[in-house]
Amino acid sequence: MIPGSDRKIVHIDMDAFYASVEQRDNPELKGKPIAVGGGESRGVTTTASYEARKYGVRSAMPGFKAKQLCPNIIFVKPRFEAYKEVSSIVRAIFAEYTDLIEPLSLDEAFLDVTQNKKDITYGMDVAQAIMDRVLEETQLTCSAGVSYCKFLAKVASGFKKPNGLTIIRPSQAEEFLEKLPVKDFFGVGKVTAKKMENMNIYTGADLKKFSKLELAQRFGKSGKFYYDIVRGIDERPVNASRVRKSLGVERTLSTDLSSVEEIAPILSSIVDKFFERLTKADNFGRTITLKMKTSDFQTITRSHSKKHFVRDKEEITKLALQLLEENKGAFEKIRLIGLTASKLEKEDEETQDFQLSFFDN
Repeated sequence: MIPGSDRKIVHIDMDAFYASVEQRDNPELKGKPIAVGGGESRGVTTTASYEARKYGVRSAMPGFKAKQLCPNIIFVKPRFEAYKEVSSIVRAIFAEYTDLIEPLSLDEAFLDVTQNKKDITYGMDVAQAIMDRVLEETQLTCSAGVSYCKFLAKVASGFKKPNGLTIIRPSQAEEFLEKLPVKDFFGVGKVTAKKMENMNIYTGADLKKFSKLELAQRFGKSGKFYYDIVRGIDERPVNASRVRKSLGVERTLSTDLSSVEEIAPILSSIVDKFFERLTKADNFGRTITLKMKTSDFQTITRSHSKKHFVRDKEEITKLALQLLEENKGAFEKIRLIGLTASKLEKEDEETQDFQLSFFDN
């Protein structure tokens, strides 16, 4: 018997969340290809509607690329307060069924409904009830995955989007995982997937041929996770007090900048927004990270850590400018710059570990 296979874990994922909120609130956008982001010239797509996805538009895609793929795409500025408001409504619905809720972001969460408040026997019925309530309360759809572990629930939620419900039972897990491409394994990024393909690992069945020691030697600590997960072993609990790892602010620039003299004033204005966000969350960090994206879309991150929580705006400014000066030789031109605080002072249920993006248009 697979350890923990008596649990009922649900993963809920809102469908094209930001774009769907915009289409709901602006009827003129319904049925049209839209991208929430900074626009075609300098911005990056945060979320694309399903109408835009048919053309190949995806999240984190440069706006100009989205425009090339879908010439009639409509760019919409993000409204994070509106998304937070909807997220709060959805979170309240979750709480009607269980207190074991682990948010991953504004638009997705794990729920342990093994013992749920409504005494509903089957996890699939809980998931369907939540999907119905979300639609009723927000006029938005979500998709759900149901299984006995977080990994399978997460993978399952993406199978029938939008407005889909997928169940993977313990008896189905082994066959499902053996057929699943490793690039679709939650937690396997592009770099790792490429490394696996170089080892002739394309599916779960291929991954299963390697011993735990071999995978540990190739992938470090993650190797053990891969060894277990391909066998359907994932005993990680749904953590209702999940620690938020970081808070950040970033800006996409209207033109590429190359000199410290040009970048420093922009970085100082980012500090203002960054400090405002940390203060509002009342959550400061010991590590400050400078993030820069070059004109050819390479990402550079540089950090400085302190023994104390950095709560002083002047100290944050000094650290940010110091990191910029120390690393001016690492780039020729940059198109995006941002700051992140990590090793945070406290865990905060209302604090989301996503980058708050704003655009310099």
